[in-house]
Amino acid sequence: MADTGYMAKRPRDLNQLAKLVVDIASGEVEDTVSQKMKAPGAVRGRSGGLKGGKSRAATLTAEQRQDIAHVAAAARWKKRD
Repeated sequence: MADTGYMAKRPRDLNQLAKLVVDIASGEVEDTVSQKMKAPGAVRGRSGGLKGGKSRAATLTAEQRQDIAHVAAAARWKKRD
């Protein structure tokens, strides 16, 4: 398998995928798919994953937060049949 420098996608066929994995492990081919297919911010893990709720809550008004709390409480106390 010649190194083309960039593969658009990994092969869907299991045999071709297995050969690609062996080629990558043996160093015949560089693993360029995993590096180029990821978003730059996603490489470092949870890019902003812990900030979502706090930033959303900061933009809500007190009335909006209260409405959300009422819906959540109703869902918790809803009788199950």
